[in-house]
Amino acid sequence: MWRLYQFTLCPFSRAVRLALAEKGVVFELIDDFPWERGETLTRLNPASQTPVLENGQIVLADSSAILEYFDETVERAPLIGASPVERAEARRLSAWFRERFFSEVTAPLMRERMWKRIVSREMPDGRAIREAARAAEAHLQYVESLLLENRWLAGPTFGLADVQAAAQISVADYLAGLDWAGHAQARQWYQALKSRPSFRVILGERMEGIRPPAHYDDPDF
Repeated sequence: MWRLYQFTLCPFSRAVRLALAEKGVVFELIDDFPWERGETLTRLNPASQTPVLENGQIVLADSSAILEYFDETVERAPLIGASPVERAEARRLSAWFRERFFSEVTAPLMRERMWKRIVSREMPDGRAIREAARAAEAHLQYVESLLLENRWLAGPTFGLADVQAAAQISVADYLAGLDWAGHAQARQWYQALKSRPSFRVILGERMEGIRPPAHYDDPDF
């Protein structure tokens, strides 16, 4: 059986979990915190970062590599798109959320509202949180623009871009970094995601010592 090394608020692990669940891949969850630099995680991935997926014979690291591997090897619920144009757009948007949204929104919120609370025991930087909130507003506006013509972010069907976006947005939402007011189309898209059984399991979990907002796992906000 596959074993996934992850922790609850790792957005990259969330992306892998969501995709594997959609594809019906059975796996065991193992909590491993990169900042503890555990022996097993470091042995499997010298970068000592989550997610890492292994089954004894194969070791996969990096969320993008893992998602591509399973989209190539598991036919059920294809995520990357049917045509070259669709696949290019799916990959472009996946990189947008995995890299830009993470650096501007998710990472600062994790540092200020997770790391400083449960690891370094420091006071959060209010200015950094406000900057992340402003960036989040711009990203939600971009999501709205993508949804003007498509039901899902990269086209008519649920896919890789939605997986990566949901993973990042859900962590930011857990850490109270998003204001959904005035974003009706983005809310409707995210409500559809919240209702998927694959995502409901993730939304039901909690990081010890940090409570999410009341609306966090409510499909109706």
